[in-house]
Amino acid sequence: MNNGQFIDSIKTRELKPVYLFYGEEQYIMDYTLKLLKEEFIQESLETLNYIVIEGEEASFDKVLNACETLPFMSEKKIVIIKELPVLNNKKDSQNAEIVDNSTLAEYLLKLDNYLILIFTIKNKEVNKSNAIYKSINKVGDIVEFHRLKGKDLSNWIENRFKAYKRKISNANINYLIQQSQYNDPNSEKTLYDLENEIIKICNYVQVNGEVTKDIIDNLMAKTLEMNVFNLLNEISNKRGENAMRIFSEMYMSNRPVLFILHMIVRQLRNMLQYKIYKSKGYSKRETLEKMKLSEFEFNKVANQSNNFTITQLENAMKYCLHADEAIKFNYTDERLAMEMLITQLCFKI
Repeated sequence: MNNGQFIDSIKTRELKPVYLFYGEEQYIMDYTLKLLKEEFIQESLETLNYIVIEGEEASFDKVLNACETLPFMSEKKIVIIKELPVLNNKKDSQNAEIVDNSTLAEYLLKLDNYLILIFTIKNKEVNKSNAIYKSINKVGDIVEFHRLKGKDLSNWIENRFKAYKRKISNANINYLIQQSQYNDPNSEKTLYDLENEIIKICNYVQVNGEVTKDIIDNLMAKTLEMNVFNLLNEISNKRGENAMRIFSEMYMSNRPVLFILHMIVRQLRNMLQYKIYKSKGYSKRETLEKMKLSEFEFNKVANQSNNFTITQLENAMKYCLHADEAIKFNYTDERLAMEMLITQLCFKI
């Protein structure tokens, strides 16, 4: 079951007594819980009819006391149990035995219809072999809250800008997604992060104004990986002034210089590997398997490698090695060494 189907069940008021909410997208989970609370719980009676229990403290008696008390002047009582360790598939879960699995699992099969009991897990996977999970699946529903993709993500961003009465084109929505790296499987970016970026942009743009690419570039916080990607893009197009500006922004954000250099070398090495595999006739799928990158990062490397030849990339790696030595052995000030490197990459390869 996805969150859209659960929201439909709120509207039709056809709800089951127990649910498991899980997934890494906390924003949508919180939004769905908010809709549920607004539908059934009066604000003045929230302390009586809306109970939240932390999973680490969820003894059976505590759960039983919360669930067995009838709702006060309300159709439903909502009980939320957050991060119950026995349901969390994280290897570092602690106190996994605080609740008696079999007792709670059996109790879930007998819940009355005045109750909506929801277990929430902020993780992309849950322990499906647990007796509690099996009971929830039998008499309730499992609701997944995974990261938005494709059209769903684009629509969400468009609707957020509309809510703030700002306009943005489809092309700039895609550009914002790319700059945020939300789609990168290794990224920890969430919709909360995107929401913060959208609010920042909307505070700059006038009501009914248009969000442009330049505004996104100027206001949106970029990850180190995206800054390196943009830096190499400016280098490949021989735009030294822009490349220096991007490096200066990274330097002023207190990123360690050697780590910035490491990220540049990593990107250059990936592009060089890609070019070599391609020259030897390997297919895209074979190259992806050999490079062991996520498909998202692989596509970025493949696209950017078109701006360089193998020889240029080999020379770029040599210049990076010289810069690394100059910084580590204090031959040159670290900032000056990086600026010299950028100049060499822009005009000598």
